Amino acid sequence: MIKFLDLKKVNDAHGDEISDAIQRVLDSGWYLLGGEVSSFEREFADYCGARQCVGVANGLDALILILMGYRELGVMSEGDEVIVPANTYIASILAISRAGLRPVLVEPDDLTYNIAPNLIETAITERTRAIMAVHLYGQCADMDPICAIAQQHGLKVIEDAAQAHGATYRGRKAGSLGDAAGFSFYPGKNLGALGDGGAVTTNDTELAEVIGALRNYGSHEKYYNKYKGMNSRLDEIQAAILRVKLAHLDEDTEKRRMVADAYLTSLQSFSPRLVLPAVAEYGQHAWHLFVVRTQYRDALAEHLKNQGIQTMIHYPVPPHRQVAYPEFSDLSFPVTEVIHRDVLSLPISPVMHIDEVNQVITQLYSFHWESYDN
Repeated sequence: MIKFLDLKKVNDAHGDEISDAIQRVLDSGWYLLGGEVSSFEREFADYCGARQCVGVANGLDALILILMGYRELGVMSEGDEVIVPANTYIASILAISRAGLRPVLVEPDDLTYNIAPNLIETAITERTRAIMAVHLYGQCADMDPICAIAQQHGLKVIEDAAQAHGATYRGRKAGSLGDAAGFSFYPGKNLGALGDGGAVTTNDTELAEVIGALRNYGSHEKYYNKYKGMNSRLDEIQAAILRVKLAHLDEDTEKRRMVADAYLTSLQSFSPRLVLPAVAEYGQHAWHLFVVRTQYRDALAEHLKNQGIQTMIHYPVPPHRQVAYPEFSDLSFPVTEVIHRDVLSLPISPVMHIDEVNQVITQLYSFHWESYDN
């Protein structure tokens, strides 16, 4: 069986260091907002090229807290609009709703699947306050035109970098490309904890200070609450584990790129039946996911399953078709809908052996493509 993502192997690769880190926390007797969290915040900020990092409980909270922070600072208010790609995981949109703001959906570019900059301006209204650029699957959105539009209209740019740890855009890392960025450290991410975790990175010291209080019941000082906050703290054990894995992130990302390069080199002949990921010239993909598209998606997934190869679908239902958002049910986003209908994620990880990569490629060749052609 070739697993889609073998988390045990991923973590076993750093097992001794992780065990030592956990023991260090146990020996300290301090489990929340201590030295491990503050050290990780400094190290991750430095890694991303940002001035500030605030560790929080998960990636969804990271985005919510950014928006809450802007509301506390008077930048946004109830009912203001945030432009967000229609083709994203539901968390991007949930964060906007949870912060009391209104998500405005925009179609993606049909090659990179990230938000199409040329469509953003048509969605701007007098209530627009921010653009949320999602770095989907590990490739940065095209940030220069996005930031130029934002500057022209006085908008904030928020990166949803939950899948983009280590991705770069014109030599700069995700997390330093906008006004603030939200990261997830869910176990399956490129930088994954052994549980939930998240972080906000920003160059805005005032925003970071507000978020630092908001994550801790709205308090900078125990029992004194300046804001109506929440409980969203990155714990010491997860921070210690993340410090270990952060030191190996670039090396692990290069291993992901080797897997992706093997796929890209070997699967070109299947075009147009199989659409491979488009790699933009402006940066380096972090390859959180290797997502192909085919109108034979379900049949191909079943074939690979029968050959002992796990795949996944990221994501089968677009946000505007989710029951949770009936207000979007009358909207039509044709590009998004085709993407969600056709996408299939192939196995990729830093612990995937080249023999396993070749097995996946072999089984893609063994699929009877021509029998499904009309």
